[in-house]
Amino acid sequence: MKRSTRGCGCAIAVLLLLMGAGGFAFVRWGLPWWKSLPPRASGAQLQVHVLDVGPVEGDSILIISPSGKSVLIDAGDKGKGKVVLEALKRYKVEHLDYFIATHPHPDHIGGADEVISVVKVGTVIDNGVDLSTPAPAQITTGKGTKSKPKPTPAPAKKAKTKTVTGFFDEYRNAIEQSGAQYEKAQPGKKYDLGGGAILTILGPSEPFFTKDQMKAGGNDTNANSIMLRVDYGDFSMLFMGDAEAQTETRILTKDLELNAKVLKVAHHGSKYATSEDFLKRVKPEAAIISDGGWNRYGHPAQVVLDHLKSIGARVYRTDLQGEITITTSGKMKGDKAYEIKTAKEATSDVWIGREGQKDDSSRSGFIAYGDFGPPPKERTEKAKKK
Repeated sequence: MKRSTRGCGCAIAVLLLLMGAGGFAFVRWGLPWWKSLPPRASGAQLQVHVLDVGPVEGDSILIISPSGKSVLIDAGDKGKGKVVLEALKRYKVEHLDYFIATHPHPDHIGGADEVISVVKVGTVIDNGVDLSTPAPAQITTGKGTKSKPKPTPAPAKKAKTKTVTGFFDEYRNAIEQSGAQYEKAQPGKKYDLGGGAILTILGPSEPFFTKDQMKAGGNDTNANSIMLRVDYGDFSMLFMGDAEAQTETRILTKDLELNAKVLKVAHHGSKYATSEDFLKRVKPEAAIISDGGWNRYGHPAQVVLDHLKSIGARVYRTDLQGEITITTSGKMKGDKAYEIKTAKEATSDVWIGREGQKDDSSRSGFIAYGDFGPPPKERTEKAKKK
């Protein structure tokens, strides 16, 4: 008996229709979602070296990706370029793919010109704030417009930078002479470091903070720092520059992934940053503080250390432990996704903060000219009584 084929054509048509709808849905929604997934970790080592650029203060962090790409975040204070260059040599870094200047304060980019003039840099990224010395004023005469003659410059001194614009001019001049590409930081932009490691810019977002907005404490230049995130498989780390509590409040209102295994604490552990609300969102297992034993600003503040202790984070400090290195394969090994090693053992309690002799907030009239030499010796009990 001949089998009936009635209805087969309709079934095939329905099947094709469903397949077409499924394909459209995948292209429309599934493909963008799939592309947004982070790449798989290659299993090669990612290194993060928080350099010791003390003893006064400063930041400089070297990232070496699993594929060998290198990122330098800040370069310490004036005169610390040598320390950074020695670290690059030690880790066999002959070329920097990216140099990121988080914000224009000398303890973060004072040593940048020394580094950029020696090491080839592919791309320089900063927040776009320009402190360059202004061009000479124009004066109008009957014969036209002329430049006002420049005063006779003072003899060059070998002393360390004493003005805000001095270190910044040296930084920008070094970029121009190096031929490096320049970019202004764009929140949300991602950089593929290879091997499955991704660097993401979290901020700053505009409009930038102004001095008037910092009356509750903190400093506007710090508040506009570049903030970064590195993701590599099961590992993640936040780099907060010198962000202030106001900066943290702003990014908490945005749809950002902030949870991270390791936190590079903002502003050297200043009392004006690392709020409880921010830490509750990040939930770091470990916190790295880059500070100097001679700093005059009370870094790290006891209140910040107490906040970190309350969430169960482990604390590491460059003033007590020297250079701090984080390594990871991007994959969990037992219950750990990373290892942290310090250059030396702390000889005092990492949970004890420092007392400040100066206030680094806009309301105190703070301007970062650089802060050199050891702080004044603490007064004895006898002197205090007098």
